[in-house]
Amino acid sequence: MAITRLNKILADAGITSRRGADELIQEGRVSVDGQVIRELGSKVDPEKSHVMVDGETITASTTKTYLALHKPRGVVSTMYDPEGRPSLSDFISLRTERLFHVGRLDKESEGLILLTNDGEMTFRATHPSYGLEKTYLIEYAGELPRNAENSLLRGIELEDGLGRVLDFKSLSPTWIEVTIHEGRYHIIRRLMEAVGVDVLRLIRTRFGPILLGDVLEGRWRDLNEVELINLRKALDL
Repeated sequence: MAITRLNKILADAGITSRRGADELIQEGRVSVDGQVIRELGSKVDPEKSHVMVDGETITASTTKTYLALHKPRGVVSTMYDPEGRPSLSDFISLRTERLFHVGRLDKESEGLILLTNDGEMTFRATHPSYGLEKTYLIEYAGELPRNAENSLLRGIELEDGLGRVLDFKSLSPTWIEVTIHEGRYHIIRRLMEAVGVDVLRLIRTRFGPILLGDVLEGRWRDLNEVELINLRKALDL
């Protein structure tokens, strides 16, 4: 194997995503041949070097796992929470692989979140340049403001730049469906607040070509081969 970036080696081993690997490196938790590495962008030969994280030797993960989890409300989108709050790992305790989440849902949001040990897929699926579309169901209180749809489709200037939805559907007097390609912090909730929509529930039903389907709250399923083919195609893998 050729000389490879250290964060990619950690991701390929199923330790964390590339972004998470950079954090481990900066925290001084990664060593190569006994030397702690803190420099981002460092490259090593994985076949000749002894790489460790927190004193544990890592090896490449040969079997890749891809799960679709229905995250319940009140669960934080991390694999471990130091405050002891419910986290994603609580729902996959029977899995023996070291998995990490692809993107996030805020604590009060529900729905589809992907779990995998494929670091390259995680890196691409969460990178803005690939712009995977995400679809959400929104339950709201009161009446829908008259110009909400047009404003959301046209775009709204937020504190960190313009935000807009790609598609908007009114499903009932209390439910709408929106599609967006961004992943900025609380982007859906901030857009809804900007147009005066009082969000009661926020449920992600689609992430790129992957649908939540009929997966029950707190349960997961393996992605099927067609889904994986479509996801890899969307990410140019």
